[in-house]
Order: sequence, then structure tokens, then C-alpha cells
Amino acid sequence: MRRERLALAVLLIATGALYLWRLGDSGWANAYYSAAAQAGATSWKAWFFGSSDASNAITIDKTPASVWVMGLSARLFGVNAWSILVPQALLGVGSVWLLYATVRRWFSPAAALISGAVLALTPVAVLMFRFNNPDALLVFLLIAGAYCVTRAVENASPAWLALAGVAVGFGFLTKMLQAFLVLPAFALVYLVAAPTSIGRRVLHLAGATTAMIVAGGWWIVAVELTPDRPYIGGSQTNSVLELALGYNGLGRITGDEVGSVGGGRGWGTPGWSRLLSAEMASQIAWLLPAAVVLLITGLWLARGRTRTALALWGGWLVVTAAVFSFMNGIIHSYYTVALAPAIAAVIGIATTELWARRHEPVAAATLSGAVALSALQCYLLIEWFSTAVAVIVLMAGLIAAVGLVLSMRWAIPVALVAALLGPTTYSFATVTVPHTGALPVAGPANGRMGGGGLLDATTPEAEVVSLLQDNASNYRWAAATVGSNNAAGLQLASGQPVMALGGFNGTDPAPTLEQFREMVRSGQIHYFVASGRVMRGETGSDAAHQIAEWVAENYTATTVAGATLYALDAS
Repeated sequence: MRRERLALAVLLIATGALYLWRLGDSGWANAYYSAAAQAGATSWKAWFFGSSDASNAITIDKTPASVWVMGLSARLFGVNAWSILVPQALLGVGSVWLLYATVRRWFSPAAALISGAVLALTPVAVLMFRFNNPDALLVFLLIAGAYCVTRAVENASPAWLALAGVAVGFGFLTKMLQAFLVLPAFALVYLVAAPTSIGRRVLHLAGATTAMIVAGGWWIVAVELTPDRPYIGGSQTNSVLELALGYNGLGRITGDEVGSVGGGRGWGTPGWSRLLSAEMASQIAWLLPAAVVLLITGLWLARGRTRTALALWGGWLVVTAAVFSFMNGIIHSYYTVALAPAIAAVIGIATTELWARRHEPVAAATLSGAVALSALQCYLLIEWFSTAVAVIVLMAGLIAAVGLVLSMRWAIPVALVAALLGPTTYSFATVTVPHTGALPVAGPANGRMGGGGLLDATTPEAEVVSLLQDNASNYRWAAATVGSNNAAGLQLASGQPVMALGGFNGTDPAPTLEQFREMVRSGQIHYFVASGRVMRGETGSDAAHQIAEWVAENYTATTVAGATLYALDAS
């Protein structure tokens, strides 16, 4: 027990060090969410609704749970890169610990430690636990849900199952319908494995569903019943339900996302090969093929709790992978972090259970084949970056594969080297690269889709910032500009509310031209800033661009440090 605690402590401390090292290099990371956190640190109303600015013009295009975490941190420690990014790193350490605790309830320390290590060293996990997109909180909540389901199955506990529903409900408040991808596995495992009558199992599931609806729905009700609130970003009708079911929901599956500026076609062709494509594989697929092999054999050979656990994590893996593989709407490579806990748990559970049965030919052959397969996959993914690491991985994998067939104990550490050296190398390369913008990618700078990010916020010059700060208290918004990225850069630099016309993509009807003209007439907006990159979708509202044209036609442009500004209080 003492050695186990020491090993766990080493794992968590090392994970924390990896996730915190050079964390500040990424600055505001995704400035879109950083600006919302800044707004929430200033205004409780903005914090509650997830507004992009403290004057509450429009919300982010997600439910606000992740902004709640960042906003509270910014209130406590000031608005800066560390107060926004450290909570993500802590959620990462917490996720590794929760995964360890979940696997450890039914399995050996080795299984739990391997699971935790695989999660900690998955490149896309390293990326997202150092970044301020909602995915860090989502992963933590879904692992918490799996832990609660595990506890519920042990003695048919409706309380633990209800807590699982609460975790998924708050997952919905983090990233909407993506949180529900784990539900088929959670429900099926409890329905089949809980030690009570089928009637009670169904009743318990109904109670958990109610808990989930309450946990995820109370905020929606509050928003819909509040008349004086910001516009719901990402929707065309100022509706959270539209956002949840459309742009951030079924639209991601069908590709019918009104207001978007691009779909899944830019991120791999839909189909089972998508997760192995150049865009996705380096993020998540290092151990994915091996996990599939181990899952199939494990379900075939296992009985009792081992089969139940593999069904839980395997169901999570299969359903989520299938949706990511075939969805036609917007999908980005960092979404695959949702697969990391399931892959890690399957690897940890299946390898240790098959090793315990290594004298059975099928178990030994599966272990050997899985290690050889993972070594080959890791070789293919790392060879372009480090030939030396690639050769070590491949040789270690082949040697370990032979040793595992012969049931040699020395093959275990060699197999771990073969499986983890590749993703570990890629993860260390990831932490040396600053990541900014809306679309971060794990990996070394200037690599295969690795390094940096896309859709960065604009960084205004000091002269522009000074203008926005001048007499800012006399206006509700220091400035307005098209698109949230432009607004976020201006707002974070000046510390003043900046209205994001049209929301993230500039395609939301908020405000309309008539509403904007009334705001200008009543002296609520100081400047219109026309500089910066502007996205324009083929669908959705064109109100933001109508406003830009109206301002250009009726006000005099002034160029300040390369930026074009219009003083809206001038006739």
C-alpha cells in the first residue's frame, strides 16, 4: 500500500509538472474564452450567462460552465494568463487521479497506474489540459460520471447513479450534447450489471435521467425566463435550445449548422479512417489500434467485473469514436481528447488482466500483438520528428512482443517503453510550443499539424488601447467590432467592454442594424474598430457586415497604428 501511494504521488506530481511547465507561454491561449473570463471577473451577470463582455451584449457560443471556473479564478487571482490556464492544468491532474481511482476500485494498482499514465501522456490531453477551451472540464466531469457509475454498479446504488447523472448534466453545461456521448455505455452497463431486479434498474436509470436533466437544465430555464439578458451567441433566434440542438448539437452530425464558416470536410473525410488520418492520428491514435484489439479480446475472455468495466470504457470509446468518425459538421482535432480516458482505461485494465492469464495462448498472443501494433503505430507517428525515438520504439516493441509470447517478466518494462515513449516525446514537444487561437494542435512547432493554433485574436497597438481606455466610463462599450476574436483582443488589452458584432463567426443577428443605430444614438458605444481578420459564413445573419457598411458610410475613418477606427460620438 505504501509503495502504491508513493507511485500515485509520483504520477500526479509528474503530471502536474508537465501540465504547468511553461504554461504562461501561451498567454491568453483562446482569447475568446479568456475575454469571457475577464468579463465574468468584472460582472456577476456576465459570469452567470457566459457573456463575451462585461456589458453583456452577447454570450459565447457554448454553455458557460468552463467560464464559471475561469471567471472565479480570475476574480480571486486577477485577470492574467496563469489565473485562466492553471485551472485547466489542475483539472488535468484531477482527471488522472479520478481515472486512477475508478480503475483501482476493481483492479490492481498496476492497472490503475497504467491507465493514469496513458491519459497523462496522451498528446491531445497534454494540449487541452494546458489550454482554456471547455474540453478540460468536460473530460473531468465525464470521468467523474464513470466513477459514479462504477460505484453504482457495485451495490445497485441509485444515489451513485444519480450523481453520475449530475456529472453528465454539468458536462452538458460545459459543452452541450457532446457530454451525452457516454450515456449509452453508462446506461447499458448499469442495466445489465447492477445486482438488483430489472425493474429497480430501470427505476434507478429514470431517477438518474431526472438528476441529469435538472443538473443540465436549470440554467437553460433561468436563461429562457430572464428577459434582460445578453443575446445567446451561436444561435439565430436568441435561444439556448436552438444552440444546443442546432449549431452545437445535431448540426455537428448532419453538417447543417446555420451561421458556421466551415464544417468537418477540412478535418478528415468522414469514415472509420478519420481518426487515423494525418489531422487526428498524432493527437489521439498512438494506442488506439492496440486498445481496440485489447478491448475485443478482453470482452471475449473476461467475466464478471472485468467484462463490465471493459464494457463501460469500451462503450464510451466506440460510441464517441463512431460519432467523431462519421459526423459531417464542424470537428476539430482537439475534440479527440474525449477519447483519451476510455483508451487509457481499456489499455490499463486489459493489459494487466491478460497478463494475469498469460499462460493462455490467446491472452499471450493478444498482448504480444497489441504491443507490436502499438510500436508500429508509434513508429509511424514519430518517425518524421525523431528517427532515433522511432527506431527505439519499434525495436523495443518487437523485442517485447517476443518476450510476452514467452511470458517473460522482463518484457513488461520493455513493452511500456514501446507504448509510451512515442506519445511522451510528442507530449514534451507540445509543452515547448505556445498555443493560441481557437484551434490548437498538439505537437512540435511547424510539424505535421502541430504547434501553435489558428484564429488568433488581434493584438492592438498601445495607441489604440489608449484611445479605448480614454473616457471609457462614459460609455457602455468602449468599442464595437465584427467577430469575437477581434473583440477579445481589444477587450483583453484595454480591460474595457468591447461589443462583438455577430458573435464568434460574425453571423449572429446581434445586434441588428436598427438596434446598433439606436445604441449609437443614445451614446452607448465610443468607437467602431474595422481592423482585424473577419470571418464571413455562407449562412446566418449578415447584420454585422451591414453595420460595418453603415458606419463606413456615415462616419469618418481615422487610422491609428494601422487600425481603422470610427468615433461614433462624432456627427
